[in-house]
Amino acid sequence: MTDWLGPAEWQAVALSLRVSFWATLVSLPLGIAVAYALARWSFPGKQLVNGIVHLPLILPPVVTGYVLLLTLGTQGPVGGILADWGIVLAFRWTGAAVAAAVMAFPLMVRAIRLSIEAIDPKLEQASATLGAPPVWVFLTVTLPMALPGIIAGTILAFAKAMGEFGATITFVSNIPGQTRTIPSAIYAFLQVPGGEGAAMKLVIVSVVVAMGALLLSELLARRVAARVGGA
Repeated sequence: MTDWLGPAEWQAVALSLRVSFWATLVSLPLGIAVAYALARWSFPGKQLVNGIVHLPLILPPVVTGYVLLLTLGTQGPVGGILADWGIVLAFRWTGAAVAAAVMAFPLMVRAIRLSIEAIDPKLEQASATLGAPPVWVFLTVTLPMALPGIIAGTILAFAKAMGEFGATITFVSNIPGQTRTIPSAIYAFLQVPGGEGAAMKLVIVSVVVAMGALLLSELLARRVAARVGGA
């Protein structure tokens, strides 16, 4: 792989993997919590929360990136506070991870929510009637049975983060070695004469990663579902 890809292409691949890994890892606990709340709870403003969660799927990615820049930039209401603490997200790889997480979050939540909704509530109620507290019911009944959806949502979110472009380039720009992920590198290579070959290599890497993620998601979800069903 290192012989086939040049230093610039390999740098973009490595950064994309880093960004996608942290974007997925950090957003997973929140994704499970939000998915559970939307699947099991009834509360005022539930549809509003659901709409906000799925908004990145509807809005143009550039708009999402611009909102992130206004909010988390060094002059933004949240970014300014973080900057005082020495945390800068705009034009940093960490900002790219935030943008990727925001764009991938709806896919993660939707997969996990559907998995939780497919669980018979009577199983959770039976555990509760035996004296188990809600947290224990969630950890021992809901979470194991929702594991196929959690795995699917996690892998799909990782693949989405790998392919994120619009929000990322708007929020953190396209800085080689710092914020230039695979999509940004493809765009940059296509802007210079003779860059088509390098761009095509990264396109192939993107297709392989995306297809691999989809197949892995399906395989793992089926295996876990079979184990849970047979337990």
